[in-house]
Amino acid sequence: VQLGESGGGLVQAGASLRLSCAASGGSFSMYAMGWFRQAPGKEREFVAAISRTGGSTSFADSVQGRFTISRDNAKNTVYLQMNSLKPEDTAVYYCAAAFASGLSSIPRYRYNYGYWGQGTQVTVSS
Repeated sequence: VQLGESGGGLVQAGASLRLSCAASGGSFSMYAMGWFRQAPGKEREFVAAISRTGGSTSFADSVQGRFTISRDNAKNTVYLQMNSLKPEDTAVYYCAAAFASGLSSIPRYRYNYGYWGQGTQVTVSS
C-alpha cells in the first residue's frame, strides 16, 4: 500500500486545515487508518485512527474535540479535519495504514501500522 498526504501548510492559531491521504496498491477497505505527528525533537505520536468502515474512531487527548477523522472507501482516501489549531499542533503529519481483521479495530500504536506516507508539514503561528 502506498500512501500520499496533502493539505498541510502555514496557518495562524485558531484556523482550520484538512489533511488528505490517498492510498493505492491495496484493498483500502481492509485497512484501519491512522494519523500520527512528529514535532522537532519529539517522538512520533498518535493523533487519530479510524476503523475499516469508518464506524469507529479514536483520538489523542490533545486533539479530542478539535480534530475529526473520516474516510471515503470509494475514493481510497482518509481525511483529518483540524479545527482551532494551536501552535503546539505544529508538526509533520503522517498517514498510516494497518491491516485489520476486525471491522471495528482502531489501533493507536506505531507498531500496529505497516505502511506510512512521507508526511506533510503543518505549521501554526501564534
